[in-house]
Amino acid sequence: MTTLGAVFRPQLPPEKLRDIARTAEAAGLEELWFWEDCFLEGGIATASAALAWTERLRVGIGLLPVPLRNVALTAMEAATLDRLFPGRFTLTVGHGVQDWMGQAGARAESPVTLLREYLEALRGLLRGERVTTDGRYVKLDDVGLDWPPPTAPEVLAGVTGPRSLRLSGEAADGTLLSEAIPPDGVREARRLIDEGRATAGRTGSHRVVVYLLTATGPDAAARLQAERTASGTDKVPGLGVAGDAAAVAEAVQRLVAAGADTVVLEPTGDEPDPEGFVRFVAEGVRPLVP
Repeated sequence: MTTLGAVFRPQLPPEKLRDIARTAEAAGLEELWFWEDCFLEGGIATASAALAWTERLRVGIGLLPVPLRNVALTAMEAATLDRLFPGRFTLTVGHGVQDWMGQAGARAESPVTLLREYLEALRGLLRGERVTTDGRYVKLDDVGLDWPPPTAPEVLAGVTGPRSLRLSGEAADGTLLSEAIPPDGVREARRLIDEGRATAGRTGSHRVVVYLLTATGPDAAARLQAERTASGTDKVPGLGVAGDAAAVAEAVQRLVAAGADTVVLEPTGDEPDPEGFVRFVAEGVRPLVP
């Protein structure tokens, strides 16, 4: 069964989060996702609050930019969340937007090298291992978590380029694809991920999560077009969806057919009713998606 979620965009003020998280839970939404765009809201802070305000809702962070966060700190926070809220938290890490990383004084010369070192160290720490590594970027000296999770949680990589997608297959437990990836792009991403998995001799499942830019309501098409124009993706065919629950469900199923396991509906930045949007996902779209 396809997992369906929705995004709480950091363009919304933090004080809106409690009402939206509780609305999502009451409506039966499966997953609520956050991200850490510079310089809006912290991913760990928003995720922990949403988890604390709900009982069943699963929460995903997609993504934390690794140049901003020491890997030991990320492991400590992820382990704490997993122990506090077992089975309800998904962590995604990625390169971050390089211009923003430069603004913060954290830009890496080789983002792929950093992400590889980071994923290997982070997953080792979350498995309860003591990690010593002297990489180009990640340097740990006999570091181990005092409170590792009882079972290591999955760690996704939020990536787009071919090298990074292969790396995700090699070194991550799953992959997060952005709203700028149409169904054909999901198919190609799956192929590159599988290449990386084959190179590393990995078997078993590899979850692919895809954001889908979504607008509904009487002005849905105009809002979707405005968002795509602003992001420079208006020339990409098959990207995003505007319409009623049936139209959105069809778009979700196209992504699933292309290889997505989880589809997370992302409202436009000017969504007029954020609480109504999560109800729309849970009560309108969910019954139409197998």
